[in-house]
Amino acid sequence: MESFDQIIKTISLSMGAAWASGINLYATVFVLGILGATGNLMLPQNLEILSDPAVLWAAGFMYFMEFFADKTPGVDTGWDAIHTFIRIPAGVMIAAGAVGDVNPSLALAAGILGGSLATGSHLTKSGSRLLINASPEPFSNWTASVLEDVAVIGGILVALHHPSLFLILLIGFICLIVWLLPKIWRAIKMLVAKIKRFFNRDAPRQIP
Repeated sequence: MESFDQIIKTISLSMGAAWASGINLYATVFVLGILGATGNLMLPQNLEILSDPAVLWAAGFMYFMEFFADKTPGVDTGWDAIHTFIRIPAGVMIAAGAVGDVNPSLALAAGILGGSLATGSHLTKSGSRLLINASPEPFSNWTASVLEDVAVIGGILVALHHPSLFLILLIGFICLIVWLLPKIWRAIKMLVAKIKRFFNRDAPRQIP
């Protein structure tokens, strides 16, 4: 039977990888794969494929692409929209795979929780970026992107080396997104309404 510490480490890796996948999937896969390939992390059997050279090259190339796309106003929103269909399913699979060879019901539970976390982090990232793009200057966009990259890489390392601390921080993040997402949604609706009023104002009026 697994020790309590091992269970905490497994939960931290599973949920940490899912959370990070919702923000930057390719950085998550690349960091986990590099750690596994260099022997700094014993990946669960179902995640050992992440350290395969082909996976590392693919993840590294896509992270390189995302690094620039994510820092270009407007392009980042389109990128996020497309990756709604990539980050969330990947978060489910990585979370389920991180629990290793366990009871299928536990893997399913990890996938459900991981998918929810990936969805929450993805929506928070993409929604806040959409609002940031309403600003004409690019600097806030660049700053947000760099902070997200640092948060993903740093979060994974904390999840691996300080799992208890990470789980405490993760609970705080969940509370934050529960409070923040409705506000982001209202702000997006206000922004859309302003855009509609702008175009309706400039539209030619029909003469009855």
